[in-house]
Amino acid sequence: MTQAPVENVDPAAVAALPKAELHLHIEGTLEPELILALAARNGITLPFPTLEALREQYEFTDLQSFLNLYYANMAVLITEADFTDMTGAYLARAKESGVRHAEIMFDPQAHVARGVELSTAVNGIAAALATSEADFGITTGLIAAFLRDESEESALAVLEQLLAMNAPIIGIGLDSAEVGNPPSKFIRLFKRAAQAGLRLVAHAGEEGPPSYIEDALDLLGVERIDHGIRAVEDKYLVKRLVAEQVPLTVCPLSNVRLRTVDTLAAHPLPQMITAGLNVCVNSDDPAYFGGYVGANFAALVAEFEWDSATVELLAANSIRSSFASDERKQQLLGELAAWSAAQD
Repeated sequence: MTQAPVENVDPAAVAALPKAELHLHIEGTLEPELILALAARNGITLPFPTLEALREQYEFTDLQSFLNLYYANMAVLITEADFTDMTGAYLARAKESGVRHAEIMFDPQAHVARGVELSTAVNGIAAALATSEADFGITTGLIAAFLRDESEESALAVLEQLLAMNAPIIGIGLDSAEVGNPPSKFIRLFKRAAQAGLRLVAHAGEEGPPSYIEDALDLLGVERIDHGIRAVEDKYLVKRLVAEQVPLTVCPLSNVRLRTVDTLAAHPLPQMITAGLNVCVNSDDPAYFGGYVGANFAALVAEFEWDSATVELLAANSIRSSFASDERKQQLLGELAAWSAAQD
């Protein structure tokens, strides 16, 4: 079958490419308009009270400068309805980006630290996810992501609360400030999650060194690496990741906005694909980084002039690397095959 160049495919068809999104922080989908609406609903005075003033803050020099705004904006999330509205807004945008399965991370510690009950955050998000397939055609899973700049004891305490309340989570992750917070800090946390039958993922190799990727695999036992772009600095690690086909959930627009790569043209994703790494494209915190997963694909296609075989490979990787059921994976791969046939 001859693949048509993506440049000759209708942009709407590229946006509709059936895919899974595996690296998405739900708090990172808080658009400025919703932040202001929730602040008004909850009687919260923000330091940046107008849309223009708030948008001016969305220029970041590194990961920490982003995290400062990210955590500050969470102050508007107070009630279950706030979490439900945020999650529903993401799902609507994800549908427009062709997302058919989403594994969504949330930061339970960040909400507990603000005095919000854990059940409020969990129940609010879960309410939107419970109807995601009926409302948007998107199957979902919820992952509790723990803050690596907090203590392991804090993470363990919150994990035990989640288990005690039978929270509808499928796994745990590790996020927030990476440098100086190695995977070795969280061995007990991941062991406990594994004992509870949860799936394991972790951010590694975004700002941290390639050794963090190895440690996440060897010390934490993770099944999937979030980011992983610095793997290309270690040829032996690349060989291992290729041999084991460890999924790497890459977030190109995020990497550019946080200055982990200088420009999209300098992004290592083409190199990673050529090397045979199991990579897929995701949006990370799309309200802050310039676009949802469809926009990430569009930017990559424009920059690298990929053919449809390349975008189909990335979409297939996302589906196969997900924690969806085998039946759901086969269904989505069938939809992807149909999309591919429509490009001829």
